[in-house]
Amino acid sequence: MKNLLMVACLLVAGGMSAYAQLSPETIAKRERHKNLVVKEWNKDAKGNNGWLDHITRYDDQGRKIEEIEYSTYGMSQRVLFFYEDPSHGKVTKEEVYDGRNKLFRVRLYKYNPDGTRKTQYNYMPSGKLYSIKNFEYIFEEAK
Repeated sequence: MKNLLMVACLLVAGGMSAYAQLSPETIAKRERHKNLVVKEWNKDAKGNNGWLDHITRYDDQGRKIEEIEYSTYGMSQRVLFFYEDPSHGKVTKEEVYDGRNKLFRVRLYKYNPDGTRKTQYNYMPSGKLYSIKNFEYIFEEAK
């Protein structure tokens, strides 16, 4: 029983320290987004014929966990977001589903030490690597 209590305390402390590593802006944003669902609606130019365009869902920690994109015929794409490494609070995996809600692509992310995305690995549902995207950040001088 003592061991179980000790493990529980370590998990809570680890989760708190990971949360403490986030910037104050990120923490405030997550507080505003806890358990939030945002629905975006479109209407024609006359304000008629409204249709659902987009849904974004956030978890109890304020992290984006799902985005669903709709078209006039129904769902066109759904993306689930996973935060497997709580130490940096960034998305490490995305699952992309097509309009039939069938897994279409899996994206894995690697980050630079400063928190910016370094590499995106795109996999087929079978697990075969489809493509790799590298991110480059360039600061240009003001003109």
